Amino acid sequence: MKFHTEYLWFQTKEPRDYINITSQIEEIIRSSKIQEGMVLVSAMHITAGVYVNDAEDGLIHDIDQWLEKLCPFKKDYRHHQTGETNGDAHLKSLLIHHEIIAPITKGRIDFGAWQQIYYAEFDGQRKKRVIVKVMGE
Repeated sequence: MKFHTEYLWFQTKEPRDYINITSQIEEIIRSSKIQEGMVLVSAMHITAGVYVNDAEDGLIHDIDQWLEKLCPFKKDYRHHQTGETNGDAHLKSLLIHHEIIAPITKGRIDFGAWQQIYYAEFDGQRKKRVIVKVMGE
């Protein structure tokens, strides 16, 4: 089995952002030359996530509103007693999760018609990274 590792870096302009990274992941898979296997895409920060869904602006807005409703920014999170102000970002990350694993078949992501990979940022405006590990033959 072969392994290929690369990193993607992000520094969003907004505190919350959703970035379609599918084409970047596809390019990393191509450069790995792995034909059959899987790719792990994992946010390396506890206030960000990676998920798979449709690349439709209305849905992205709905996801953001849903997360904000479940985990709104507020001043009374216990986490804020440590001097931080990003308690909501930690909770949003738990809901989205920090990583995905996708199958690779014939050198390509083996997804359904509408599936795309997104990086979700919940405490942005500073540099963060995502690890991409391609595994297979």
